[in-house]
Amino acid sequence: MLLVVGLWLRARRRNELSAWAESHGLSFDAAHDASYDERYAGFGCLRRGHSRHAYNVMSGEWEGHPVEAFDYRYVTGHGKNRSTHHFSAVVVDVGFPVKALRIRPEGLFDRVTELLGADDIDFESAEFSRQFHVKGEDRRWAFDVLHQRTMAFLLSMPRFSLQFADHEVIAWRGRRFAPATFAAALRVAIGIIDRLPPYVQQEQKKGR
Repeated sequence: MLLVVGLWLRARRRNELSAWAESHGLSFDAAHDASYDERYAGFGCLRRGHSRHAYNVMSGEWEGHPVEAFDYRYVTGHGKNRSTHHFSAVVVDVGFPVKALRIRPEGLFDRVTELLGADDIDFESAEFSRQFHVKGEDRRWAFDVLHQRTMAFLLSMPRFSLQFADHEVIAWRGRRFAPATFAAALRVAIGIIDRLPPYVQQEQKKGR
């Protein structure tokens, strides 16, 4: 019975995402694709565990940016300790090289580790620093990306974990998105890209 219910739920999600993709001019492919952990090797969330693959992949253009939106599966442990994990994500092609940067909602564990001295990058906006945990080796790049307009934008939008790497930005959560949430994640990722100052874009294109 559980197998039948599981198959029905998977088929329903495929149908919902296929319809959503078509309504937004995106292609849809339900097949498993095990290449994402290598294609996007800079994104830690795609390299967790083992037996990894993307599925229900929706791809095309969104507001002028090449995008991919997908469900993702990975496995941790083996035998009796084996657990399967699923989440959703979107990847947006920035159009030029970017530097590594992680931005995610601040959690209770982050506050505890800060008390122990493991601090993240703080910004002029105290509210943003309370709401978001930011990590990156290049602090100048972090401040270039997260200027006042972008911080205000992120504070006004739904929360996602975000990461810059190579030529892309990923937005994800630790669970699968409802169809409409894919659109929200794309708006957040593209909103950050579109707010990069022109001088930053030019410097990155030249290989600062």
